[in-house]
Amino acid sequence: MESYIQISKINDFLYSPQSLYLHSVYESFTEDVYHEEAQVVGKLNHENIDKGTYSSAKRYLQGMAVYSEKYNLGGKIDIYDQKTKTLIERKTRVSKVHLGMRFQLYAQMFALEEMGYEVKDLFIHSLRDNRRYSVPPINPLILSEFEKVLKQMRDYDARTNDPNLYRCNLSIYRHLSY
Repeated sequence: MESYIQISKINDFLYSPQSLYLHSVYESFTEDVYHEEAQVVGKLNHENIDKGTYSSAKRYLQGMAVYSEKYNLGGKIDIYDQKTKTLIERKTRVSKVHLGMRFQLYAQMFALEEMGYEVKDLFIHSLRDNRRYSVPPINPLILSEFEKVLKQMRDYDARTNDPNLYRCNLSIYRHLSY
């Protein structure tokens, strides 16, 4: 049986497949070994979502586990507003919505829809400046690209020459990988 892909890893993979590989290697270690300030801040920012304390209003689903059987993806959503049918992914700081962020949100949307929830709007929310970025609905071309990335993730072999290897020099694993 093929193991599922963690939704949160899609953005990591598009940043650098090698970085994602190293994340998988080191995730069983204590985070003190590899987390830098940005990861510590991100984890703190997610605490109220993970604990379900973002809001006490029943309309918000917070930190709920989701799974897409069709794409064999699993993870957690940040916030789903049942009243407005809005899915929101929170990030510490966003200046531009990258493809990986969009794909992460689309994966959450597919999982929610398979679970019977309707998703009308998608947003990336930047906590640092309290800005929301609208993510457009998925179209056939982007869906094809999304499915291609999932295949690349499943087929990734860290022993091959990664053209994005230089990005690992910017990752939190740069001190651990060489």
